[in-house]
Amino acid sequence: MTPALESAFADQARSCAALGSPFMARLLPVLPRLIAPESRLGARLRGWPEARLGPSHDSVPLRLAGALHRLHLEGGAPGLSAVYPPNDPTDAALAHALRAALADHESALLDGLRIPPQTNEVRRAAVLIAAGHWLTQTFGKPLILSEIGASAGLNLNWDFFCLRAAGRVLGPRGSSVALAPDWRGAAPDICPPYVAEARGVDLNPLDPALPEDALRLRAFLWPDQPERHALTEAAIALARAPAADAQVARGDALAWLPGRLRPRAGHCQMIYSTIAWQYLPRAARAEGAALISEAGARATSRAPLAWVRMEPDGNAPGAALTMSLWPGGGEARSFGRVDFHGRWVDWQPPAP
Repeated sequence: MTPALESAFADQARSCAALGSPFMARLLPVLPRLIAPESRLGARLRGWPEARLGPSHDSVPLRLAGALHRLHLEGGAPGLSAVYPPNDPTDAALAHALRAALADHESALLDGLRIPPQTNEVRRAAVLIAAGHWLTQTFGKPLILSEIGASAGLNLNWDFFCLRAAGRVLGPRGSSVALAPDWRGAAPDICPPYVAEARGVDLNPLDPALPEDALRLRAFLWPDQPERHALTEAAIALARAPAADAQVARGDALAWLPGRLRPRAGHCQMIYSTIAWQYLPRAARAEGAALISEAGARATSRAPLAWVRMEPDGNAPGAALTMSLWPGGGEARSFGRVDFHGRWVDWQPPAP
């Protein structure tokens, strides 16, 4: 394999290690060395544009890892079951099983490379719960949710989740989706929101009610993180329940947003994204921000608008958590920082 490919897999391995997946950190660096250069899979990887290999573009290492994980979950490659978590194989045993899977299931893996990574990281909903309570404390109005990059819409149901933070419990105590991040900073406000409507948009929305789509969500989770798997399973089951009315449209966010930005008297609009806004092209981000700002200029105390973002800003640690409010000028106000997978939250809100 090419140096650029090996570098991309090694870089992704370091990111996975930082996000708590020793198995992925071990798996990814060896994959390029196990793929036969003359194979169809090898040719496809070598032909991938080098500038698009990494996580800011096509995330090729995670595509291949997700395709292998899917094989394991389906039971289609028995050799993987002996080396995937919770097993702890030797390096030689891991390499042997991977080499066999890469050779024997080449067509399935080539199909997998066509599919960009797509998950709903349920733990990110912790900041949405805190923000929803803060907005209810501030405006005292039912919320209309609009999520950009909603995937399967699992995090449109955050009002059904339970959050335990700083000795407080937000949301239904008996929820099957129970979040307990390492909470730093201020304790979140407890002011239970009422969500009047929850809608999202995604270029390729997944339907948690469809087994094929649910399998895709599972396959892109990392194999050695059982907490993520358990939370995702619980969120999928909750999304299938009759009480959950979240809906995700297929389409481009810029075409979808104008219809969501009309003021609704007596309601607070909460527009949000969690590690999704960054994937819009720069021009689209500028156009989207302008659309939201124009809608904000029309907001009133009877129909306020909030734009919540959990997105990378080039600083560490984690992602920035910001909120713009209208009326109020729309200045992006810092609400703290959060781990990319929601493992910890440093909640630093301004006064309501």
